[in-house]
Amino acid sequence: MLLAALCGLAVAVAFSLYGAFYDRKVPNFSGTYEFYVRPGMEPSDVVDTLLKSGVVLNQKSLRRTLEPLQSMKVGHYTLDAKSSSKYVSRMLANGWQTPVNLTLSGTIRTPEVLARKIGNQMLVDSAAVADFARSADSLARYGITPPLLFTIVIPDTYQVLWTSSVSEIFDRFKKEADAFWTDERVELARMQGLNPVGVSTLASIVDGETQYGPEQPTVAGVYLNRLRIGMLLQADPTVAYCYGYSLNRILTRHLEIDSPYNTYKYAGLPPGPISCPPKSCLEAVLHAQKHNYLYFCADPSFNGSHRFAATYTEHLNNARAFQRALDARTKR
Repeated sequence: MLLAALCGLAVAVAFSLYGAFYDRKVPNFSGTYEFYVRPGMEPSDVVDTLLKSGVVLNQKSLRRTLEPLQSMKVGHYTLDAKSSSKYVSRMLANGWQTPVNLTLSGTIRTPEVLARKIGNQMLVDSAAVADFARSADSLARYGITPPLLFTIVIPDTYQVLWTSSVSEIFDRFKKEADAFWTDERVELARMQGLNPVGVSTLASIVDGETQYGPEQPTVAGVYLNRLRIGMLLQADPTVAYCYGYSLNRILTRHLEIDSPYNTYKYAGLPPGPISCPPKSCLEAVLHAQKHNYLYFCADPSFNGSHRFAATYTEHLNNARAFQRALDARTKR
């Protein structure tokens, strides 16, 4: 009896030791898998998530190591085929996160739109992001005021921790904006008679005028020509901004709104960007096409491009051609 008991104990100890060895040293996953630990999740929830992934090789090992966890750090994590169960438990306990891609793309005209894009991808609340983006006190740390918000935000893909705070996210934006403005680009801006803020502001107008990349440097050149001769910019996107982008169509009466952003009424650039300009538009201003055009209007082919003109008479001819095409299309 004693011998049998001792043998049983030895077997149990052997299994226990092997289990501990397996949990610590043996890879327990068949491939790479990304997952989130969200606020309020329990270790059992994470176990269920991983089991549903189909990459777990030994369920008992996973349960032995994860379910006894006293605490886990919220975050985004990645395991791979080299990970043991114990490594994953330590990863969760210590918060060894894997960065996520925060992508800013598409049209971003207001702090609220920016906030939604961030809130949809990150743990932070979009309302907190919007409050930060509109706060003079929050933005003062970057040396800007709310009207200059989009001078430090450049649409791109940023690798950040999913649990980053609002300030940490904006710190990253500012760091990348500073990196964008190399000495070479600052000099290119100076050659256009602008500083980085001016480039961002004009780039936002170019973005509002055309999404057709090849002609963005041409449009930028038109506005730079107007600036150089003291001509009003007369940019429709600035009027749209004055009305919170709520207009379906800009009419003559809308051009009378009294706002420093109304480039039909006030000369020069508006006080800051009217949207978040993409890199293509920033580069379009820095490398604006040199020409003598002062006007442009939509091409009557409706292909998204424009016709450019050096004289007002030529511009009127182009405008009439577009209007005829528009009338013909409307009658169909």
